[in-house]
Amino acid sequence: MSSIRKRYTAEFKARVALEALRGELTANQIAARFEVHPSQIALWKKQAIEQVKNGFSGRRQKKQQENEVLQDELYNQIGRLKVELDWIKKKSGF
Repeated sequence: MSSIRKRYTAEFKARVALEALRGELTANQIAARFEVHPSQIALWKKQAIEQVKNGFSGRRQKKQQENEVLQDELYNQIGRLKVELDWIKKKSGF
């Protein structure tokens, strides 16, 4: 007989992770309270910390991605222009 895998909502994960971040209870106490394995709590806590870090760097990261896209477009345009210039030089005899 196979066991059914439990699926947790994002709200539940956030509640457990916040409880772990508070540090008032140990991981084993939180695990017993929410009926979740302690290693799962540690994973959710780690994910919550990463999400918080990403949340505060949103503008800077978005601007950096836009700059990378612009840079890629410009490099593509430079490549096309160089090929056209080489072709024109070849056809004109330079």
